[in-house]
Order: sequence, then structure tokens, then C-alpha cells
Amino acid sequence: MTTELVNVITKWAIDPMHSEVEFKVKNLLISTITGRFRNFECYVESPNEDFTDAHISFNLDVNSIDTNQPQRDAHLKSNDFFNAEQYPKIWFRSTSFYKINTEYYKLQGELTIRDITRHVELDVIYGGQTYDSFNNHRAGFEVSGVINRKDFNIWWDERNVLGNQVVSDEVKLHMNIQLIEQR
Repeated sequence: MTTELVNVITKWAIDPMHSEVEFKVKNLLISTITGRFRNFECYVESPNEDFTDAHISFNLDVNSIDTNQPQRDAHLKSNDFFNAEQYPKIWFRSTSFYKINTEYYKLQGELTIRDITRHVELDVIYGGQTYDSFNNHRAGFEVSGVINRKDFNIWWDERNVLGNQVVSDEVKLHMNIQLIEQR
């Protein structure tokens, strides 16, 4: 009689009420503007309890962008930046998720903005797992990284009277993600 090990895949979905997706970008190279996406989805399939080798898919609704300034939000949705009419979603698909140590992970994958796909690497802090008061199994992560907006054909490049960029090319990403196991 042979014994076979069966890999059980655990499925997880994001809890949008306990998660946030933010970005930060320098304005006039002297201060930082913070924005967020209000609507997003994330699905995770994990063959391991510690999430190593998990497959992650994530998408953001570009029309849900919020920088606390409606005029700036409208500009970001325009063709100068995200072109939300033609490209309403930003997509991410993982290619690897591996553990550095018990707390730190690396997440690599393909990020698609404006129909341009680039490989990105993100830093992840694993917060652990617990159960809520309704016996839902939860896991928490903090994800961060940096991308260059011009890698995704976001070329808007207005200059001030001194010739300095109004918006930096570098965009910092920061996400606090809480997942709920799907039963």
C-alpha cells in the first residue's frame, strides 16, 4: 500500500473593509501626495499553510482613485495618466511568492497598467493568521514596493518655472491586506 501526499489548495479572498491600497508620489519634488484606490479585488490560492508558493491575483478599479481632490482625481483618470475610459483596471498576477524568514516574504509578478505589463518585485511583511469573532480564518499582510510610472506609458511631464518635474516618475506602493479563507 502506497501513501500519497495530497496538496490541498486553500482559497482566500480580500476583506475590503479591513484592507487598503495606497500610493505615494512626490509633487514638485518637495512634498508627497497620497492616493488610494477604493475598489479592488484579490484572490489567493495557497498550497501551503505559510503561503509560500501561493498564487495571487489582484485588480484595482481605476475609477475608484481618490487623492482627496476631485479635480486631481479626474486628471489621473484622464489619458494623461491612467486613461480609465480605455483601461479601467490595473492587474497584478504573481509569478512567485517566497519566504525570506518567518516574517518577510518577496512577491514577484506581472503588473499591468494601461495595457503595459512589467515584472515587479514587492516586499511583504506577513502579519500571521487568526480567527475573528465569527470563526472566519484570516491572514494579514503589508505589501510595499516602488515602480516607475513611465515604464507603463504614463508620460505626463509638466515642469514648473524652475524646470523641475511637477510629478516624480517614482511611485511608492503600500497595501495593507487582510484575507479571509473561503470555505
